[in-house]
Amino acid sequence: MRIIRTKDYDDMSRKAANIIASQIVLKPDCVLGLATGSTPIGTYKNLVAAYENGDLDFSAVKSVNLDEYRGLPRENDQSYFYFMHDNLFKHVNIDLANTHLPDGTEPDSDKACTEYEAIIDSVGGQDLQLLGLGHNGHIGFNEPNDEFDKLTHCVDLQESTIEANKRFFASVDDVPKQAYTMGIGTIMKAKKILVVVSGADKAQIVKDAFFGPVTPRVPASILQFHPDVTVVADEAALSLVK
Repeated sequence: MRIIRTKDYDDMSRKAANIIASQIVLKPDCVLGLATGSTPIGTYKNLVAAYENGDLDFSAVKSVNLDEYRGLPRENDQSYFYFMHDNLFKHVNIDLANTHLPDGTEPDSDKACTEYEAIIDSVGGQDLQLLGLGHNGHIGFNEPNDEFDKLTHCVDLQESTIEANKRFFASVDDVPKQAYTMGIGTIMKAKKILVVVSGADKAQIVKDAFFGPVTPRVPASILQFHPDVTVVADEAALSLVK
C-alpha cells in the first residue's frame, strides 16, 4: 500500500485526478470503477478541467460505479446516476452507453445484483477502482459485518451511514435504507485501487483501516491485502498515523 500525504482537500483532489488521468492516458479504453459521495467531487472537477484543457479523452473509457440506492429513480437528484452525470459524465466526452451503475429501480434485488455483476465481468473488470472511506470503514456500501461480502449484493444501511447521508435529503426519513453495492470480492478484483480520504473526522478510521488488523468489522481493512493500492489523504486524515 502506497500512501500519499497531501496538504489539504484541494491538493488531495489534484493528486488523485492525476493518477486517474495517467490511467486514461496509458490505456485510453480503460475501465474506471467510480465512486460517489462528497470526497471525490474535487477529483472529478480536476478531471473535467483536464478534459476541457484538451489533456484527456474519455471517448473510449468505460465505467462501472460502486453502488446505487435501492428505490430511487434515476432522475432523483440524490441518486448516484444523477450524481455521476452532474459531476462528471455530462462535462466530458464519455459515451454514456459505456457508463454503468446498478439499477436501483429494479425491485428484484437478486436480479439487479446478478445482472450488475455480469456487466462488470463483461467489460473485463476495473483497471482502476476509485474509493472513498466511510466513517465506519465501509467501502461502497459494504458495511461492518461478520464476514466480507464477495459479490454485488443488496445491503441494509447502518444507522451511522444513514445519519451521514441525511444532509443530502430533506429529512432522515427520506434517506434510502437499502442500496445495491459491489461486494468486497468485486472491488478486490480491480487491478489498481485508489482511495481518497480527507478531514480530521476520518483520522481514526484511516488508522483502523490501514494500520490495524484486517477484519470484516472494518471492511476497508481488506485493502491491506490488495497488491496495488494507493491512498491519497490530506494531513488531517493522516493526523493519527506516522
